Amino acid sequence: MQSTVPDIRIRVANPAPPDPAGDRVVYWMIAARRVGFNFALQRAADWARELGRPLVVLEALRCDYPWASDRLHRFVLDGMRDNQRRLAGSAVAYHPYVERERGAGRGLLAALAERAAAVVTDDYPTFFLPRMMATAAAGLKVRLEAVDSNGLLPLAASDRAHATAASFRRFLQRSLVEHLAHCPLADPLATALPPARPLPSEIARHWPAADLERLATELGSLPIDHGVAPAPTSGGSDAAERALGSFLDGKLERYAELRNRPEDDATSGLAPYLHFGHISAHQVFLDLATSQRWTPADLASRADGRRAGWWGLGESAEAFLDQLLTWRELGFGFCRHRPDHDRWESLPEWARTTLSAHAGDPRQHLYSLDQLAAAATHDPLWNAAQRQLVREGRLHNYLRMLWGKKILEWTREPREALEDMVELNNRYALDGRDPNSYSGIFWVLGRHDRPWGPERPIFGTVRFMSSTATARKLPLRSYVARYS
Repeated sequence: MQSTVPDIRIRVANPAPPDPAGDRVVYWMIAARRVGFNFALQRAADWARELGRPLVVLEALRCDYPWASDRLHRFVLDGMRDNQRRLAGSAVAYHPYVERERGAGRGLLAALAERAAAVVTDDYPTFFLPRMMATAAAGLKVRLEAVDSNGLLPLAASDRAHATAASFRRFLQRSLVEHLAHCPLADPLATALPPARPLPSEIARHWPAADLERLATELGSLPIDHGVAPAPTSGGSDAAERALGSFLDGKLERYAELRNRPEDDATSGLAPYLHFGHISAHQVFLDLATSQRWTPADLASRADGRRAGWWGLGESAEAFLDQLLTWRELGFGFCRHRPDHDRWESLPEWARTTLSAHAGDPRQHLYSLDQLAAAATHDPLWNAAQRQLVREGRLHNYLRMLWGKKILEWTREPREALEDMVELNNRYALDGRDPNSYSGIFWVLGRHDRPWGPERPIFGTVRFMSSTATARKLPLRSYVARYS
């Protein structure tokens, strides 16, 4: 088949062949929940044109995924409404399905695939998605392709789970240039497609399309956690593009100077949208490059792993790209190569050794998970950060590091600290359950870091942080007052 998607981004997930006699091509949208800059949708459209079959986009929302809540459901539903609007009037049959009961969606994909020519889905390296996709692949009688739309560097181009950001940055600078030319299409449906057809009546009857506008006001009727309220941040591609425009127009210029200062709120706010696939890293990069009048000719001739200067951009743009590309894609590559990336065993040996040696050290303060969730500690700064997480579904990037270090200090032993960090982050954070957020949590315990001296109680040679030192370094009075 003549494909517009690079081969390196396509993974055949099962041994079944395509069926040229099938009635439809199915795109099962599970991670790249957007219409534009989406390699998987682009690949599905290629199949539809090649085979002359209509394209069906299935975007489903289960109610039994881990940490399912009003907060996460509302954010996903916002994105589904945007997708429905953007696909209205196109040659694509969009089917948004939302479970009303646990397990009600079981069999929907198989029914759509029963007479399909091919099925395409998103390749994503963490949370429950790899297991769900592998289970589906084993049960389908037609080809299932998993397509990687995660970052500028294809997952398959990553050579190993890099131990440090410096190591990965050197690799990225050597490897990325050849992939920059292969960008997903802004509109993968712009070229004519076979006209859409209604879904078979038995599918539409058994798994009816969700009334997305109505559901947004009826979250209380769904079997999910109603104790985690929707965040004030709206989800969806429309909101994501507004956030990107606001950042590039008003915040990027002083990003390097202010990004570590919580009171200035100078970060991009894009993490939740990148996590849920409401915006593409490619689109973020291209919009930034356009705003800076950047071209590949500006790249430095030497790929020496420098943190700044390689892109040939200003200090703030370089600092932002280091977060978007180096740190974010470091996490994706690690998750791809280490299926145990969310477990204690994935920490470097030196970190496990030193933390285990100090696991029995006395703790001046001990807090339960419930006390931590309620921000009921003696530390006003930590409490403020936790309240921001609970209220808004986000943590300032710099304070997230301190937040984790104090949990390590205030729990009985490091494995419990890891469990509590994962639970709190994944329950409340809009950008939780993500390779990047796992990088942040495990960095607290030594991943992507090195031993630091002097050796301390509880921490051993894992990097130490304190609220007192943080308060000396940053202006935080109004931040603490805001979340008191």
